[in-house]
Amino acid sequence: MTPVTESTGRRPRVVIVGSGFGGLFAAQGLKKAPVDITLVAKTSHHLFQPLLYQVATGILSEGEIAPATREILRDQDNARVVLGEVTDIDLTARTVTSTVLGRTTVHEYDELIVAAGAGQSYFGNDQFAEYAPGMKSIDDALELRGRIFGAFELAELATDPGEIDRLLTFVVVGAGPTGVEMAGQIAELARRTLRKDFRRIDPTSARVILLDAAPKVLPPFVDKLSQKAHRQLNEIGVEVQLGAMVTDVDADGIVVKDGDGHERRLHAATKIWAAGVQASPLGKILGEQSGAAVDRAGRISVQDDLTLPGHPEVHVVGDMISLKRLPGVAQVAIQGGKFAADAVKARVAGRPTASEFTYFDKGSMATISRFHAVADTWKFQFGGFLAWVLWLGVHIMYQVGFKNRFTTAIHWAVSFLGRGRSQRTATQQQVYGRLALEELGADFEVSKTGGRRHTGEPVDVTGRDSA
Repeated sequence: MTPVTESTGRRPRVVIVGSGFGGLFAAQGLKKAPVDITLVAKTSHHLFQPLLYQVATGILSEGEIAPATREILRDQDNARVVLGEVTDIDLTARTVTSTVLGRTTVHEYDELIVAAGAGQSYFGNDQFAEYAPGMKSIDDALELRGRIFGAFELAELATDPGEIDRLLTFVVVGAGPTGVEMAGQIAELARRTLRKDFRRIDPTSARVILLDAAPKVLPPFVDKLSQKAHRQLNEIGVEVQLGAMVTDVDADGIVVKDGDGHERRLHAATKIWAAGVQASPLGKILGEQSGAAVDRAGRISVQDDLTLPGHPEVHVVGDMISLKRLPGVAQVAIQGGKFAADAVKARVAGRPTASEFTYFDKGSMATISRFHAVADTWKFQFGGFLAWVLWLGVHIMYQVGFKNRFTTAIHWAVSFLGRGRSQRTATQQQVYGRLALEELGADFEVSKTGGRRHTGEPVDVTGRDSA
């Protein structure tokens, strides 16, 4: 028998916010449930964020790590996918408001799962983003791909040795897994892939610098793995500078303050920000209405069952939550999404829900270079080739769909066994599009892309009716 809500006689409505690991696994967990699901996300794809750096360095295409959400859920008849950025949640009215290109939509819910994730944090220095893109979206990865490969192209044209040095200096801020993996791949790109591709410059002379204010690389890992990663980075040519705090970033370089208080400047055309995360602003909205605490990183304190105080119909999962010092990793989001789906099914069926979310830590891994990685899994900590093979297997397993797994394996073989990288295409649009759109403002997007037509609509800032 299909359950219905008492007041309306219809199936329960479940709204899921976010198409990342938490949102997607929650939706799939409700596949056979007698509910109607609306998944709302600001992008039309599910992003496998741990592999963004491989898009930025030309190993994988964006489609291989970001399949369309509609394609993933096309056989799930009770799920509807809606494009839009959620701007408000009303816990009293039980509504979710989303907008896209001037169109506003209000979604009513009986059960809500919020898995909006987190974005890049510049620790109060958001102006750094203009010169040091983060690593949180496909747009970020494509922009960085253009900047990285473009730096080598411009260096080939330069005649001044100082300018060549600036162009061939790459600074990665943040020595966590993302920063370590990005720095390692830039070093391999310069020393292996591009080694014979230029005539006037020597790509192997490129300088790759990894900065962090922390005292060690890969802070979440045990000391022996951190030290192993540090040594391997040095062996492939990455300069690791620890205890170094970034105080300023501009077009030509970056200013760093060392532990002794001395400030110095690094001249570099390409800067990459891989330090710090800030939870979705929806955490603050939910906190103000429910009374739940929100920390400095925007994470909201949830109850042991991932719900909000006084709102058993609202689950929050993934990077947005603050609970028992759970890390902001994919596995927390995946397990949280499944747990929330099980709770919704129990509530719909009139059964008691689990009182506590228990996270099973499957370990952490980070790849450093070709054939080298570190792994901290269960009771075992090891590095080297075996860890690298395990890393490959785990990341292949979590790719969505056979097609993506197959093409990813092919591109890895080309890049790791040979010297090639099949995704080296970079355009000016990728490099400058983000900055240009930010300068023009949201009104430009609405006026140029078929946004909703109504009285008082935003003025076309270019004076052309191109939409």
